[in-house]
Amino acid sequence: MMMPCRPSVISRLLTLAVLFVCSCTQDTYDKGEGQYSNMRGDFAEATVGADKTIVSLFTDDGETLPLSKPFSAQWITRPDTVYRCMLYYNKVRDDRNQYVAEAISVGEIPCPQVIPLAELEMPMKTDPVNFESAWLSKTGRYLNLSFSVMVGAVDDKDAIHSLRVVQDSIVTYADGTSTSLLRLYHDQGGVPEYYSAQSYASILTTQIPADSVRITVNTYKGLVAKTFKLHQSLR
Repeated sequence: MMMPCRPSVISRLLTLAVLFVCSCTQDTYDKGEGQYSNMRGDFAEATVGADKTIVSLFTDDGETLPLSKPFSAQWITRPDTVYRCMLYYNKVRDDRNQYVAEAISVGEIPCPQVIPLAELEMPMKTDPVNFESAWLSKTGRYLNLSFSVMVGAVDDKDAIHSLRVVQDSIVTYADGTSTSLLRLYHDQGGVPEYYSAQSYASILTTQIPADSVRITVNTYKGLVAKTFKLHQSLR
């Protein structure tokens, strides 16, 4: 089984990080019992089988769910792999009265590698983004980021966003605890700033050799910093 998340995904970001989110309307007389009435969305690790179909999920709440019907997506290119994803689904019971996921739509979540500043192969760039939130998964396995980048139509194929996570340093305190200081690297890459596109990223906390983490993001309203105490992953 390969490690979940492919770090290379984050380095060329524009449409990859924009989730495919289903849209639906509800008729005036709909009793709320349609396909989307009980829909939920979860960040998860998706286990892919030999035939490149998703067969089960491990959600950020720490729940393992098989799929009612295995399915695939265009971005699933490797068999026997675990991908990081955002899945919209209905949680239903099967014939054995066990919970399964009835998939509606799925999008891949970029999973950047934490790069020490000394190993960054280009000048540090912190072009602004529209920051929304940051949170640790209940499992403690991921630090998740929600933000949007400004985009627009452009003829230049080389104009594309680039996002990474850079570790400036690790601060060690007198009591022996430590904090990893991270920054979001963002290069607008010549992309016009006409409208915003929703994006997500998940950072594996196993990459952070510290007791806590502080991540700083440059936004259009100034710097935003969030600090989290890390705990042992449930998986």
